[in-house]
Amino acid sequence: MDIDKTFFAHETAVIDDGCIIGEGTKIWHFSHIMPNCTIGNNCNLGQNVVVSPQVVLGSNVKVQNNVSIYTGVICEDDVFLGPSMVFTNVINPRSAIKRQDQYLQTVVKKGASIGANATIVCGNNIGEYAFIGAGAVVTKEVAPYALVVGNPSKQIGWISEYGHRLDFDEKGYAVCFESGGKYQLKDNKVTKC
Repeated sequence: MDIDKTFFAHETAVIDDGCIIGEGTKIWHFSHIMPNCTIGNNCNLGQNVVVSPQVVLGSNVKVQNNVSIYTGVICEDDVFLGPSMVFTNVINPRSAIKRQDQYLQTVVKKGASIGANATIVCGNNIGEYAFIGAGAVVTKEVAPYALVVGNPSKQIGWISEYGHRLDFDEKGYAVCFESGGKYQLKDNKVTKC
């Protein structure tokens, strides 16, 4: 582990060798950071979090209690992982068959939020600022700014960077009521203006 004393780890946390942990990051009770992980600055990893080998977390990632982040997962900056949400990394796991050479990558893009108890089936990337509702089971790619819910998940709308539903006018524009940010919907894709 690269120790520079610029992060906090609770005395019950286990941090294996070869990890890079950024300044201002906090790792709480009973969490296990496995070898060769990279965790950015100002992250917060709650109680009973497992970060598997070679996982990459950007800066300002918030990981709530009871989340396991498996090898193959990359979370960019400002990602929120809700309590007890689940990642997978093998599409067809069997206890008696080793498939470590078949891990699929899942990328959670900048600013995305994944709600409590949601499941992300491996190989399905989550777009920038997307919002995955609590308990959703994601079985396909999620577009940037998409709001998805259900099992299997389906898109029910669009969401702003501040986490509010966007209501587009007849010209394809919407404004986030909290930030005042303006968005455009064109060809079933949302961009911030």
